[in-house]
Amino acid sequence: MENSPQYLFLASGVKNGEGFWIVGVKNCDESILEDKNLLDCHRKELIGNESAKDILFAINLNINNLFNELRNKNYLIERPSMGISFDIPLDILESIFDFWLDIYKNQKAWETCLGLLKVRKRISLTNLIESESLKGNSRKWAIKVETLHTYVPSALRIEKLNDPMWK
Repeated sequence: MENSPQYLFLASGVKNGEGFWIVGVKNCDESILEDKNLLDCHRKELIGNESAKDILFAINLNINNLFNELRNKNYLIERPSMGISFDIPLDILESIFDFWLDIYKNQKAWETCLGLLKVRKRISLTNLIESESLKGNSRKWAIKVETLHTYVPSALRIEKLNDPMWK
């Protein structure tokens, strides 16, 4: 049972009129859309339980990094009561999902990318890439991991209102 196959999935859903994305893991004998809150399944991969947990960790860390970065730059991102905000487009989430699922197949690349993702939690990788501190494959993977953090919404949250001239 320890490494029984699981579905790693990306789905959309609605709960109490609020839309969200969700990345999760379900037993293969459960239908993902049996959950009454879920509408559509956009990605579904059957993999071992441990692999599913590892990949889910990386995907969630990547998404959290992205949210934190957007919040730090004062972008308005809704926080749904569950899952991931619809403010993040599906194609961005699919790219993140696909990247971590794919890179997991190469253990050395996976370890490098996961390490870079953990560094990315604290600092942008751009300076490391530009300063050429990273060499070879590490640099190649850093560019890819950084690319997974480049989404920018079209609207800023905090617009500083200028005082009228006559004040």
